Amino acid sequence: MSLPHLGSLTSLPVLDHLGLVAEPVAAMLRSWRGAEDVAVVEIDPALADTAAMSEAYDLPMSVGANCVVVAGRRDGVERVAACVVRADTRADVNNLVKRTLDVRKASFLAMDRAVEESGMEYGGITPLGLPGPWRVLVDSRVLDIEVAVIGSGVRRSKLLVPGHLLADAPGAEVVEGLAS
Repeated sequence: MSLPHLGSLTSLPVLDHLGLVAEPVAAMLRSWRGAEDVAVVEIDPALADTAAMSEAYDLPMSVGANCVVVAGRRDGVERVAACVVRADTRADVNNLVKRTLDVRKASFLAMDRAVEESGMEYGGITPLGLPGPWRVLVDSRVLDIEVAVIGSGVRRSKLLVPGHLLADAPGAEVVEGLAS
């Protein structure tokens, strides 16, 4: 096994360091065959936001992948999705996400709800280990990132994941043009 490596970050095999990730993430990683190719890196929690982390660790924004949680309603039924997009893009919430979820209006899920329902910290929400009913929409350009820096469920670490593996994450749906 060859661990992903990126810049000055010291990577550790995530399966040997599950204490560095949120519990729902650890539970998912224990059973995911892709986890053997995933690394974890400790970071300063004050630098968990993508732009701050990229600057502090001299990483291009193009290696980051952000996960935003959105929701909408159709016929009284709420539909929730986590959208994974490259950090140098933005999820097309008002158009493609809305159409993909088949809702009249899509909005970002309230922070307190996203944190409570995911079991993850704000600023660390990741597509790995999300609640089963949530859809996981992955922009196709994320798959082209050699080593993607994504959340770990907590602010004090990040996961290093070969981008193509995110297509195989539980519940993942690859969507062309999810971000602009």
